[in-house]
Amino acid sequence: MEFPKLGQHCNEPACKQLDFLPMKCDACLKIFCGDHIVYAAHNCGEAYKKDNQIPVCPLCNAPCPLKKGELPDDVVGRHIESDCLSDPAKERRKVYTNKCSKKGCKQKELVPVKCESCRLNFCLRHRHEQDHDCQGLPGGGKSVSDAGAAAILRAQKAASKNSTVSKKSTPKAASTPSPAQAGNSNRNSNNSRVGHQANLSSVQGSMSEDEALARALQMSISGNTAEVSQYTDGMTDQEREDFL
Repeated sequence: MEFPKLGQHCNEPACKQLDFLPMKCDACLKIFCGDHIVYAAHNCGEAYKKDNQIPVCPLCNAPCPLKKGELPDDVVGRHIESDCLSDPAKERRKVYTNKCSKKGCKQKELVPVKCESCRLNFCLRHRHEQDHDCQGLPGGGKSVSDAGAAAILRAQKAASKNSTVSKKSTPKAASTPSPAQAGNSNRNSNNSRVGHQANLSSVQGSMSEDEALARALQMSISGNTAEVSQYTDGMTDQEREDFL
């Protein structure tokens, strides 16, 4: 006696068994019987989402950690192209050295694919001018040869590097006085020197320096401070100290 409305059929094409206690696969969310509920039994295409095993590189035997939802083949492929330390992987990286110049693209090609306008290397996806927002070379890049284009690029890089270094290393120039300011300062110093000499001559009168010094000593001994101050007026502190 069959009860077709009870239970569900197994989704395995070769089984289709009516199971009264059906089970749902937690990866592909399909119904299977007890014999085909295992991932390998029904060849589950979503089993990698539940598989916590870490794939191993077949060349260097290094583990390749992967995030949830990533395919193990993709992770191992990226490892071989970038991080694998085996000799075959190193040789492969040496062959694929033509990196795309498009910003953000990391694709490498076996042969160089250069743009006719800017003379930069690109991958097959960005080889057209509109695909990599080509700006060309200054002065009309299409008429420049390969050697000329390389020279222009080197000159641009050198100019940008030199400008950066000069900005960092150039000290601030010291402010130099103008000729007018220098002349004014010289005249002021000469006037002060002449005034000081005139002041000394007015104090000493017809006496020589030795006589004036002896006179000052005599007055200082006798305590005549008024006359001493008369001789020392207009002198600086150092000159007054030397005078006394």
